[in-house]
Amino acid sequence: MLISPILVLALGLFSRSSSADMAYTGRHPFYVSVTEIQDNSNERILEVTCKIFTDDFEKALRKNYNVPIDLLAGNNSSMGKLINGYISAHLQISVDDKPCLLQYIGYEKDEEAVDCYFQVNDIMVNKTVTIMNDILFSYKPEQVNIVHVTVRGIRKSTQLVNPDSKVSFGFR
Repeated sequence: MLISPILVLALGLFSRSSSADMAYTGRHPFYVSVTEIQDNSNERILEVTCKIFTDDFEKALRKNYNVPIDLLAGNNSSMGKLINGYISAHLQISVDDKPCLLQYIGYEKDEEAVDCYFQVNDIMVNKTVTIMNDILFSYKPEQVNIVHVTVRGIRKSTQLVNPDSKVSFGFR
């Protein structure tokens, strides 16, 4: 599936050229996250990065856990536990029909977004990668999640528009 031009523009909101006004008000015209899944066959791992607007992610975590959330206050273990719990519940990956266990690595602020890092250990992609990604769908019905998967140098992408949350990519 091709990514719509409007979402390509929305991705610019994650770049350094984002307007100061949007950063100041905490509002933006699009609700989008980007999940990158990279096969590292030499190390037998999948490297996973989720890029999510900080303000939206904080509000979703507050709603989900009913506790104060400040992802910008520092990369502490209590925030890491909440991020890990939320992402693990809303992002599931299967390789060749076998469910994968996401291992939380950490997170960091990146402009108006937060990058959350995970990996799947001891895995080799033979044919398919299936993703269920409903990150922020319950928080914002207009949420769109872009997914990029790279296996053996072949990159495949799609957009998951709420309520559609599942995609499968074939690699032969």
